Amino acid sequence: MLTLLLDGVAYGMLLFVLASGLSVTLGLMNFINLAHGAFAMVGGYVTALLMNRAGAPFLLTLPAAFLIPAILGVALERTLYRRLYGASPLDQVLFTIGLVLMAMPIAAYLIGDEPQQVHLPAWLSGRIEVHGVGIGVYRLFIILVCGIIAAALQTFLVKTRFGAQLRAAVDDARVAQGLGINVDRIFAVAFAVGSGLAGLGGALAADVVGGIDPSFPVKFLVTFLIVVTVGGSNGIMGALFGSLLLGVLDVAGKYYVPSIGAFIIYAVMVVTLIVRPQGLFARGDGR
Repeated sequence: MLTLLLDGVAYGMLLFVLASGLSVTLGLMNFINLAHGAFAMVGGYVTALLMNRAGAPFLLTLPAAFLIPAILGVALERTLYRRLYGASPLDQVLFTIGLVLMAMPIAAYLIGDEPQQVHLPAWLSGRIEVHGVGIGVYRLFIILVCGIIAAALQTFLVKTRFGAQLRAAVDDARVAQGLGINVDRIFAVAFAVGSGLAGLGGALAADVVGGIDPSFPVKFLVTFLIVVTVGGSNGIMGALFGSLLLGVLDVAGKYYVPSIGAFIIYAVMVVTLIVRPQGLFARGDGR
């Protein structure tokens, strides 16, 4: 039982890193970026290709898995995304879904359809026994790394001047600009952080999901949305708690009732939308 709980927590922490960037753009910036999974795919490919073709150590690929999607996110934000900040939600959905449908064949053309595997170093492989409980070493690594990321992101967005400026820019960009806040730069940095976190999550998830392939953005798109729906989109901590809840329920459900295990998280989403549409862990009324 404890093993399942730890596996569920590890999966939930991984979901948080994958979905936290969407929480930033959707919850804090009011922009529906359904192309979020494409940045995760880029990060996964960066790690897989650096390891398999350049022989880079796993840990050294992780900064690149963050930086390259972050730079790509800034480039797209400056050239494309900023044109739709005031657009309707439907326009944003159609636009970002279009980016996903473009990214998939581009990845297939450049890299191929075969999944790119990530081979973990020996010190991250295997399991350890603690009082008779088997714990995967890589699961513990994910819990530690993602916990640090969650704490750093919460501090960055809530406790710093940047976070206050971001909330002010979203509430009223003209007033914020009149107060001397560089709204364009704030939005660019927010998109960079969100895209980079997605890429880092894709790199960390590559081994867990059995490799990265061009269909990755679509396979996990619904999961990202469920995390934000259940956790609430107006805060990072809501996404964290929602991810942990869904991770534990998903792992436990697939173990105890494998025939309907995946159904559980969808049921949780439906109940959440009926009972508390703003999210189970949203503060106040949500958005």
